[in-house]
Amino acid sequence: MKLLVINAGSSSLKCSYYLDKTVEASLLIERIGKKDAKATLHRQNHILTQETAVTNHHDAMILMEKLLLLSGALENFDTLDGIGHRVVHGGEHFNAAVYIDSKVIKAIESVIPLAPLHNPANLEAIRLFQKNYPNIPQIAVFDTAFHRTMPEYASRYALPETVSDTLGIRRYGFHGTSHSYVAKEAAKVLGKQLASLRLITLHLGNGASACAIQNGRSIDTSMGMTPLEGLVMGTRSGDIDPAIIFYLQHQGYTVDDVDTLLNKQSGLTALCGTNDMREILERVQSNDPKAVLALEMFTYRIRKYIGAYTAALGGVDAIVFTGGIGEHASLVREMVCEKLAWLGVSIDRKRNHEKTDGNRTITTPQSSVAVLVIPTDEELEIAHQCEAILENRV
Repeated sequence: MKLLVINAGSSSLKCSYYLDKTVEASLLIERIGKKDAKATLHRQNHILTQETAVTNHHDAMILMEKLLLLSGALENFDTLDGIGHRVVHGGEHFNAAVYIDSKVIKAIESVIPLAPLHNPANLEAIRLFQKNYPNIPQIAVFDTAFHRTMPEYASRYALPETVSDTLGIRRYGFHGTSHSYVAKEAAKVLGKQLASLRLITLHLGNGASACAIQNGRSIDTSMGMTPLEGLVMGTRSGDIDPAIIFYLQHQGYTVDDVDTLLNKQSGLTALCGTNDMREILERVQSNDPKAVLALEMFTYRIRKYIGAYTAALGGVDAIVFTGGIGEHASLVREMVCEKLAWLGVSIDRKRNHEKTDGNRTITTPQSSVAVLVIPTDEELEIAHQCEAILENRV
């Protein structure tokens, strides 16, 4: 089966071409909207790069088509069996991947106010392929769908029904494809059925979220109606007292000022001037006090969520680190886990600091809770969900 998976971000476009569940080529276009946008295509052992102005996502899609054909990865887009799209926000409409039709497009449009940077980019890709390749089935896979299994007591805010129901205010959660993928991989590593496990998965990158997974189902997650709630992130504040917003407005901040402050000027950036964890870790080695504080706050918030989710799950079998920071920052993992001895966590420091690829366990044999490092693969998870739908197509 030939599948193309599209992951359109707010300023980037990623795609992967799969042939019978094996990735044949992958492409990343960065800095969309800039004159120095960069496209990097990987195919087997070959890398093709191009720097050019990419005005918008429409231009990025055209460049993607050109490079996939130029590389020889695809001879013709019409030979594709399906195209899968990551869609960030599905609102209350979707709890699983679906074929894309006019009703689905309208539903995605209706929740643009909840994901104004991402859903328009997702729709741009969908519409372009509908126009150019109308006979190829397109499938939407939603970041929010995995978390639709949260019980109402976890997904609702304590607001009047007339407000929450009318305006769709509830906890949706994000990074669902990542949490779903690493949970299934964790079951393989542990040699157990996913339906028997209690997992806490930590997707740590510029955006970061924790998820409590019981019997393969999300029962709680740290992000809420938007990706702002929860952990300290690269530029997002995470959890704060909501009255801070009112206080700032009384001090002269506009609604847009507060939005920009909490989403783009807070988190690690506010604490030490950068959202790059690699730079923060280098500065920590030099005892830079601001970097040390940023790292302590980042890891402390993660530990708080682990404690809360252990209680929610009634215990935990494994903790999973994934995402750019989760996979590569051994000191972050160590600082999170070293104070979880009460939980029975015993880190093998040598294993934790090894620079190896692939899934691995970083706890000692004596540890009563396994701690795993699992590289996420959202595109592969999307491909799996698309293939399942296509195989069952009537």
